[in-house]
Amino acid sequence: MIQWYEELFSNFAEQYDKEEFVQGTSGEVDFIEAEINRDRTCRILDIGCGTGRHSIELSRRGYSVIGIDLSESMLARAKMKAHNAGVKVEFIQADARHLQFSKEFDLVIMLCEGAFPLMETDEMNYMILGSAANALKDRGKFIFTTLNALFPLFHSVKDLITRNADTGQSSHNSFDLMTLRDTSKFEFLDDGGNSRSVQSNERYYAPSEVSWLLKSLGFNTVHIYGCRLGAFSRNDTLTPENLEMLVVAQR
Repeated sequence: MIQWYEELFSNFAEQYDKEEFVQGTSGEVDFIEAEINRDRTCRILDIGCGTGRHSIELSRRGYSVIGIDLSESMLARAKMKAHNAGVKVEFIQADARHLQFSKEFDLVIMLCEGAFPLMETDEMNYMILGSAANALKDRGKFIFTTLNALFPLFHSVKDLITRNADTGQSSHNSFDLMTLRDTSKFEFLDDGGNSRSVQSNERYYAPSEVSWLLKSLGFNTVHIYGCRLGAFSRNDTLTPENLEMLVVAQR
């Protein structure tokens, strides 16, 4: 059975690169560089790399990067963009739950809901975190963003529906307070100019959940911040007004 995210990203790569939420790449990479002290000997794994925006920018700045994604279409565009930019990035089509890397990377990134938390079950999402943990060297760092459950729990379901409707991208939301899952009809134009829709299902996470999950995987320190697209910062305290959280964890 084809899952909603597979259907969405089967022919959405060009349109994806036009979305407002992917325009902050340079500022986000500035934060990533600072987190690894601009050490260009670091090997970096980008899980859920999509069209390669972070991988390509990191490679442009002199880092060795491997990008992983499930979507053949997204990776094809990533490879084209890397070629046009004159940079070398190894892009691999793979399921983030079953990566074969073992203590190979100094840094793993997983940004803009890349892979996590799109899976159908909590167990599947946890497997992705496990893959990231396994890929890291001792004392390696893991930086990712994910949906913040404080946002829908603090705001009424009505407010959440209104907010999403105002973006013009999704409607018919149903946030489940028991499972912290949001189901919505996501409407979009594919790369062929066709109007399409998918029934998305995403998991929001409470900060305490994220901290516990990561510590169960051997991360010694877990820091969670508010997430501003294009302007990641350790100075941003996570609040119920943040749709996403920024997580920085270290083995």
